[in-house]
Amino acid sequence: MEEGKAEVESKEGNSGEVKKGVASIALLPSGSLSGHFIQLPQSICYGLHGTELICERECSRGEDYRLIKLTITDFNSKKEQTVVVECKGHDAARFHTIDHAHGWEKDIVGLVEQKQEKKKILISFECETLKADNAAEDHIRRFMPKLSGLDAVVNIGPMSISGLDFQAEESGSGQKI
Repeated sequence: MEEGKAEVESKEGNSGEVKKGVASIALLPSGSLSGHFIQLPQSICYGLHGTELICERECSRGEDYRLIKLTITDFNSKKEQTVVVECKGHDAARFHTIDHAHGWEKDIVGLVEQKQEKKKILISFECETLKADNAAEDHIRRFMPKLSGLDAVVNIGPMSISGLDFQAEESGSGQKI
């Protein structure tokens, strides 16, 4: 977590308030993900939904490396913002905002560069608790019942988010892919 935490904090000047909390994320066999980010005592809860971007993997990346289009939803305002993050690890995942996408296909590079023109959202997540099989299914039934029976694994761990501005979306400058 320290590397990602330092990344978010070092760029805080450009990205505004850093929200630190805990995320519970279900990783589905299809490569997509769904979950929640919770920050206490402020009682902030965001929905997280991600889909794997299908593209040629840069040759210097490991087998467990992939890009995820992550949508963050503010449940109170029903507004969304989207960011491209890199995901490392299979079942025990780590997500971090990518600085560049050199070596990827042009449409992926375009997505990342488009995001950097706007106020940048920075994400850092490290799995500390991995739940699989019955433990994962029990967790999913309790907190994400719509995902029950999909054979997902659950990652729980600290997450930092900065650069979110759901009010800016109202004025037309929100990040949406």
